[in-house]
Amino acid sequence: MTDNTTKTSNPLFEIIFNVLIPSLILMKLSGEEHLGIVLSLIVALAFPVAYGGLELVRNKKVNFIAVLGFVSVLLTGGIGLLELDTKWLALKEALIPGIIGVAVLASTFTSKPLVQRFIFNDTILNIALIEEKLKLNGTKQAFERSLMNSNYLFASTFGFSSVMNYILATYIVTSPAGTAAFNEELGKLTLYSYPVIAIPSTLMMMGIFYYMWRQIRTMTSLETEQIFHQTGK
Repeated sequence: MTDNTTKTSNPLFEIIFNVLIPSLILMKLSGEEHLGIVLSLIVALAFPVAYGGLELVRNKKVNFIAVLGFVSVLLTGGIGLLELDTKWLALKEALIPGIIGVAVLASTFTSKPLVQRFIFNDTILNIALIEEKLKLNGTKQAFERSLMNSNYLFASTFGFSSVMNYILATYIVTSPAGTAAFNEELGKLTLYSYPVIAIPSTLMMMGIFYYMWRQIRTMTSLETEQIFHQTGK
């Protein structure tokens, strides 16, 4: 039987809980007449921290990306509460996707590039049939090269995110940490990072997936319904 214990997250709920609510709290409730500087920052950061923790508990497994996100939130809170120079915020914003990008790039030189875990895996694709067809058609080595190219592209999406995070943080967050203005700017950074960074990165990921799909179809002559696992069967 198939294990259905892992639940799929709702993307809209993720955006509301991790982006919109924290941003609104920081931008609208940082004044002393509302929550104040420290409390508004703590409350805003509590939402993504709680969400990340709930995801880990619910799916009963540690996810490397989720852990980095959790650490990122804690670092952001620390910079605000300890009133550190805002340059540390820009560096932190660039560091997290940068670490992931380096890890993805380094995995290119291992037996299993990370793109296999995220895209070319048995959860999504019918790997056994695909590999069988690659061997029969004599295209396995050519496909391995395509897989390596996909891994380079995959690493580049995190490189893009790292650079854009740094630029956006440097441009938006200019007020001293520990002030209401800093909290408001932090809220704007969280809000703007979605259309400026997350959406383009997602489109890049979709492009990589499309590239992989085209390569599989070309090298195996399989139809789309044969390439992907069929749900509900």
